[in-house]
Amino acid sequence: MRPNLAARIGVWSAHHRKTAVLGWLLFVVLAAVVGGSSGMVEMTDAENGAGDSARAEQILSDAGLGHRAGELVMVSSPRPDGWRTAAAELSAALGRTGEVTELAAPVPSEDGREALITFGMKGDAATAADRVQPVLDAVDGVRGDRGDVTIHQFGDASAGKWLDDLLSDDLKRAEFTAVPLALGILLVAFGAVVAALLPVGLALTACLAAFGLLSLASHQLHLAQTTYSVMFLMGFAVGVDYCLFYLRRERDERAAGRDAGTALRIAAATSGRSVLVSGLTVMVAMAGMFLSGLLLFKGFAVATIVVVFIAMMGSVTVLPALLSWLGDRIDAGRVPLLNRRGGRGGRESGRIAGRLLRPVLARPKLFASASVLVLLVLAAPAAGMRTESLGLEKQFGSDSALSVAHRHIEEAFPGGPAPARVVVEADDIGAPAVRTALAGFDRVTVHRARNIAEFEVPLPDGEAGLADLREKRLPAAFDGTGARALVTGEVAGSVDFNDRLTRGIVPVFLFITAVTFLLMLFCFRSHVVAVTSILLNLLSVAAAYGVMTAVFQHGWGASLIGSEGVGAVESWMPLFVLVVLFGLSMDYHVFVVSRIREARVSGLSTPAAIDEGIRRTAGAVTGAAVIMVAVFSVFATLSMQDMQQMGVGLAVAVLLDATVVRMVLLPSVMALLGERNWRTPRLLSRLPDLHHGEPAPASGTGSAPVSGTGAPGAESAPESAPAAGPATRG
Repeated sequence: MRPNLAARIGVWSAHHRKTAVLGWLLFVVLAAVVGGSSGMVEMTDAENGAGDSARAEQILSDAGLGHRAGELVMVSSPRPDGWRTAAAELSAALGRTGEVTELAAPVPSEDGREALITFGMKGDAATAADRVQPVLDAVDGVRGDRGDVTIHQFGDASAGKWLDDLLSDDLKRAEFTAVPLALGILLVAFGAVVAALLPVGLALTACLAAFGLLSLASHQLHLAQTTYSVMFLMGFAVGVDYCLFYLRRERDERAAGRDAGTALRIAAATSGRSVLVSGLTVMVAMAGMFLSGLLLFKGFAVATIVVVFIAMMGSVTVLPALLSWLGDRIDAGRVPLLNRRGGRGGRESGRIAGRLLRPVLARPKLFASASVLVLLVLAAPAAGMRTESLGLEKQFGSDSALSVAHRHIEEAFPGGPAPARVVVEADDIGAPAVRTALAGFDRVTVHRARNIAEFEVPLPDGEAGLADLREKRLPAAFDGTGARALVTGEVAGSVDFNDRLTRGIVPVFLFITAVTFLLMLFCFRSHVVAVTSILLNLLSVAAAYGVMTAVFQHGWGASLIGSEGVGAVESWMPLFVLVVLFGLSMDYHVFVVSRIREARVSGLSTPAAIDEGIRRTAGAVTGAAVIMVAVFSVFATLSMQDMQQMGVGLAVAVLLDATVVRMVLLPSVMALLGERNWRTPRLLSRLPDLHHGEPAPASGTGSAPVSGTGAPGAESAPESAPAAGPATRG
């Protein structure tokens, strides 16, 4: 039987290991250097938005007006008018920085104990965070000199600097925590330093190359700041998992008595094929984000597709080349008490899985019902999920200086920190009817040369106030004038983004379910397996939604991870989690079901094949799941609320997927379906059988080894070496 694509790639890499390894290193270095030197281009507010708010931002951008980075500083005193001296000193200090414009006189609150100073940052708003430090120093100077007042600052530039610094620190913390965690888990799994270093090294180099390519791509498709974090999260977890699957199968075959060449060829034909199918499924699922219509998700799609593709190709090319070169030296650096040479660790995992499977396969209906019930209970809170684009005051926690400042300013000046910004466009902004309409609003700035006017409206009632402004106040003022009034700002942007996401999630969902069905149908030649894959994925996603809603919307158990409930889930999170989990769950599903089908094709009954497949993959799936959960959990400990939500949602889903779904629900459902699992639709019966691996010969059959097995003087096997014979049962 002709070897499959993964087997041919693996054999080629083993025969040309120097070309494979040096080519990989050259690619990584070139991608990192060229991409790093080009820099990343971030998306603008108009590009990141949707609806009327994005159109308003685009009008200003096209007119060269841009978005001014506004700042608010509130001075509070225990007694009325006690703020005046400090406010005067503060205004003078701000003026001396040379960085501010439109510095307004202090506006007192109703009770006279607070005053609000508003101003803007000079220059481009996109770079204001880089230039705001003198302003922060001026405010801190007055704060330190005037102990009789309290000073709070909040604004685009100050919050932007806080965000930039925090993202940089968080990404470094994630990298320096996730990598040692994964390495430690792999040391426990393999008991040898070299075997543990291989997956981590390949995953890191894949991420490095992807970082460079993404920077180049950003010049055509502008990206959000969080895109790099998402790329590292996905790339490192997937890269380690793919290498782990491949390496685990090779070591299992060696433990079963295969020679090094045969073991490597079997690993390439089986786990290598699973990696290709899984990687393709992940990439196609990620492509569904292009249908959202939002640039943020297009950036996420490009980032994840690039890093998954690189990690996948590294796993099926560089890894077999390195394994061929290392041979038995893969066990170098054995760790006392951890090394399980001879496959005892794999067999021990299989024995544990076998004990767990015994009652599941004996009473599949009971365990299928119980596991579905558990997942539905976890998913229940998702029925009341509320989403919004979380403002910076919610992103950093209620105790952060930024959130405290926002809260105090909002209490004294309702709607002040997040006003609506109205942009009015007309053929003649100076027309009498337009001037009359504008006169009904305060502090209107008119750009006569561009026929544009803009002004701010406080929104003390949040979304309700926005609806009133859009549906009543602005139409009453501007209808019949020929002018168009559009509303932007934090609240408007959140509402418009949410509305666009609500419409976009349906086509994305339909796309990924259809594509997943077709891929599983083609690869496993079974519509039953394809439908089962989708249903199991949906249960995992629903459970993840429920946990995210319970923890971050309602605050149940949020303190256990150092977080808090903020009353909503980040608006982009449900769509992102849906797509990512549909892709990632294929890692386990393809790997496990491939092994079950392999056992079934070898002649075992379906119940015996299920038992064989689950036991044989238990070690790899457990190790991969522990690494993914560990990496995602690192993100759950970061400072920003959206990173915490993403980390918890993905970690919980992967944990449930690798335990409840793969160990209980999948085997019980497949046991109930019996031989119906393998029914091939007539349409596919004419297609070539994409066999799930080359059956392996018994040890000592005389198959020619792949070159570079570690034995001195080993000869290269011809690339036309025959496929291995029937796989043995462990």
